Amino acid sequence: MLFSIITVTYNAASVLPPTLKSVAEQSFRDFEYLVIDGASSDDTLRLVDEAAIAGTVVWSEPDKGLYDAMNKAIDRAKGDYLIFLNAGDAFASAETLACIAEKAQERPDVIYGQTQLVDADRNVVGMRHLTAPEHLDWESFKDGMLVCHQAFIARRELCPHYDMSYRLSADYDWCIKVLRKSGNCACVGGTPIISFLTDGLTTKNHKRSLKERYRIMCHYYGTVPTMLRHVKFALRHLGRKLGIKKNH
Repeated sequence: MLFSIITVTYNAASVLPPTLKSVAEQSFRDFEYLVIDGASSDDTLRLVDEAAIAGTVVWSEPDKGLYDAMNKAIDRAKGDYLIFLNAGDAFASAETLACIAEKAQERPDVIYGQTQLVDADRNVVGMRHLTAPEHLDWESFKDGMLVCHQAFIARRELCPHYDMSYRLSADYDWCIKVLRKSGNCACVGGTPIISFLTDGLTTKNHKRSLKERYRIMCHYYGTVPTMLRHVKFALRHLGRKLGIKKNH
């Protein structure tokens, strides 16, 4: 099969329905749908069962967190390409997978695209502030995670396990590792392929995530260049804040 769509869940009943709906509505059907559940005690598994999506396989057992569950998915997936679609996130339209499949005919190592942000009511609130570039390679990520993890689709044989020493940013490290092994990448285009749920991460977790990303950047791109780039990041962040204040 062409795609393995992977959703990791743990007591995700409150946010999972839009994810299931978006998978069920895809016009392109050459996929398996893997739900890797951490032994949920709410209605998560009932919702998956009621969705009755053809090709669904569910594993429910205790795990060591998100990235442990993703590693289990990598080991169990059978598709040519892996798509990690988190609970609460969704394909942007019913034709998204068909658009991705069209790019897959060229057999690129990575297929990627743009991400739009949605709120809890599924209203589109804007585009992700980092835009997926027309050309992508491993050095592209020295400027940050330009492609959202959910909009980053990789050939299964190129996918390593996630490094569980990173608690919040192993996806950033993982994408760089995949890109370092990739010979070619294909961009779906300017239309969003993923709707990303803005879930209001706590400031504490956001800061921890940024610290992990800084460590990852230093590892792959060098400490001094990373420090200099962070000056640019700070100015970019300040500019966004000033722009928001000006518009209000």
